[in-house]
Amino acid sequence: MSFSNLDLHSLGIADWGYTENSEPMTWDHYENWLDNDGHGPLGYLADHRKDLRKSLKNYYPEFQSALVFIFPFFDDKKRIEDFYQSTESNDLKMASYLFAYSGVDYHHAIKEKLLKVKEQLSETHPNIKMKLSLDTQPVLERDLAYRAGLGWFGKNSMFISKHWGSFFMIGSLLLDQKLDIESKQVETDHCGQCQACIIDCPTLAINENTRTIEASKCISTYTIELFKDAPAPKGMESASGEIFGCDICQDVCPWSKRVFRENLTFNKTKTLHPQEELLINFFLKRPKEEILKELDTMSNRSYQKMFRGTPVERTGRIGMIKNIKFWLEK
Repeated sequence: MSFSNLDLHSLGIADWGYTENSEPMTWDHYENWLDNDGHGPLGYLADHRKDLRKSLKNYYPEFQSALVFIFPFFDDKKRIEDFYQSTESNDLKMASYLFAYSGVDYHHAIKEKLLKVKEQLSETHPNIKMKLSLDTQPVLERDLAYRAGLGWFGKNSMFISKHWGSFFMIGSLLLDQKLDIESKQVETDHCGQCQACIIDCPTLAINENTRTIEASKCISTYTIELFKDAPAPKGMESASGEIFGCDICQDVCPWSKRVFRENLTFNKTKTLHPQEELLINFFLKRPKEEILKELDTMSNRSYQKMFRGTPVERTGRIGMIKNIKFWLEK
């Protein structure tokens, strides 16, 4: 099997792997996390879809194999970090993935890229059937990448690649046929004695013993998943102005820092897309009071229209008001 006729780099794919294993290797770990309420307010992880995740065949009965792809965005991470160091920054921050994939919701962007891979594979395997998998399907996508030999689970539960760090998304194609591809060996744990992510998490959301995130303490949970007014997790006041998502545990990871230290690039560009400019100009340049005033006077419909297709559409106007108010009132 070869992707020789397809420029994977042009599709934003840095690495890929193959597996025929339909069952997660970390299922017991995941189930224990749920049983101990580690998912907190993220009820969709423990509802009727929970058991579907126990095997890919529960989601796609015809499953025989999977191709798993890494879509990095560390170049975009570098660009937004440079902005935060500039005089234009208002000291508010958003997770770096918002400024990847042209500023649109990564689900849409990666789906388009996977469809192009699917088209190419169909040309060489006309009878093959495929199903796309992102983090919206009942699939443990990080475990799938683990089975495909693309990396390991860090102590912060993020999936880490030895070469690309953790600033990437995972997308997969589930196939109804086995391919003539040699599977990579499952990656060993390379975290060693490092505790940087555990120590630097301002809300102490990382459980050192289980190497999991306590979602109710996580800044990303609070700023993305809680759409109404709610108390912030203890310790958030010592964070760095996060109003949508959080990169702290990735920022301090030696494997992610290596990407920046060695000045690795993948798809370096200095051109900002309109959606990225919108997010930066609206949320990250203006005084906090000005942003809050505009959100207060804006209708929900106007907010949805302005930010349609971007990640912040998910949290909504009320959720973003909650997030910005925190940094005004702390």
